[in-house]
Amino acid sequence: MNMKPILAIVLASTLSCAVSGQLQAKTACPAFYVDILNGTVNSIKPDYTLGEIKQKLPCYTSVEEEGTASPCGAGVFFKDRDINFYTQRDYIEIGEKFKGKLSIPLLGASRTSLFKWLGNPKLKDDKWDAYQMAYGTLVLHYNATGKVRLIQFSTKDTESLSLCP
Repeated sequence: MNMKPILAIVLASTLSCAVSGQLQAKTACPAFYVDILNGTVNSIKPDYTLGEIKQKLPCYTSVEEEGTASPCGAGVFFKDRDINFYTQRDYIEIGEKFKGKLSIPLLGASRTSLFKWLGNPKLKDDKWDAYQMAYGTLVLHYNATGKVRLIQFSTKDTESLSLCP
C-alpha cells in the first residue's frame, strides 16, 4: 500500500484545520448612540440586566458577573469604545475616548456652556455636577480646564445613586 496519498490527505486536513482555526470573525455591534435626555444607549437603559445588555450589544470586551468580588460590582464593559454598563449599580459611564455619537455634544464641552441643554445642576462640586433628569440622574465630571471628561447617568436619584470610585 502506498502511504504518500494517505500522508498527503492527513497533512492537508491538518493544515486546513489550523488555518480555519486562526480566522475568527469579530462580533458585530451597531454604532453606539447615547441619548442624554432619555438616558439610553441604543435604547438600553441603565437598569437593564447583564444578560439584556450582552444580548443587545454582543461586542463587549469584558464582563464582570453578578456575585463576584469586583469593587464596582457586575457590569458589561466596552474598553475599545470607552463605555461601561454597571448593571449592579444601574448606571452607564462614558469616557473621553468614547467611540459613538452623543445626542448632545457633552464630552469636551465647557462647564459654563451646559445650562442651555441641562439647566441648573441639582448638586454641584468643584469637579462634578449632578443633574436631575426625567429618568434619574446625570453626572458630569470636569477636567482641570472645566471641560466635561466623563459622563455618568443612572435611573436612580441623587440620594440613592452609588457610583464606582
